[in-house]
Amino acid sequence: MKKLQQGFTLIELMIVVAIIGILAAIAVPAYQDYTIRSRVSEAASLSGAVRTAMDVAFSEGYALGSIPVTPGSLNLSLSTSYKSKYVSKVAYATTGVITVLMTGEKSLGSAKNMSIVYTPTTRGAGGGNLSWTVTGSVPTKYRPKN
Repeated sequence: MKKLQQGFTLIELMIVVAIIGILAAIAVPAYQDYTIRSRVSEAASLSGAVRTAMDVAFSEGYALGSIPVTPGSLNLSLSTSYKSKYVSKVAYATTGVITVLMTGEKSLGSAKNMSIVYTPTTRGAGGGNLSWTVTGSVPTKYRPKN
């Protein structure tokens, strides 16, 4: 009488476990980077109102370097509304440069207590719109795009 093979051999099971281990070794760091990047993206959304206000002020005739200095002149309230779990402060200068400071939240990884800086430049001759360049101390792989 012939006996039919049943189940998997030990080597087949070991190969499957090895493949799962390799996939996990690649996926876990990628997922951690992804979660930090999503937390840092809060800086882009909280700075959006300030960038829009700067764009409007520039299109209404203010020259770069003479953007209104006070939040009131830009119809902004920077005291408490521009803070969150991952962003401690949004500030701007008369040159139009916007600085977003990240908090010391542990889950931000290497981006904690760092800053993202939005620097405006004019598009084309004669003004019109502003273009924003993103720099800062937050590692490049976590920064929002321009």
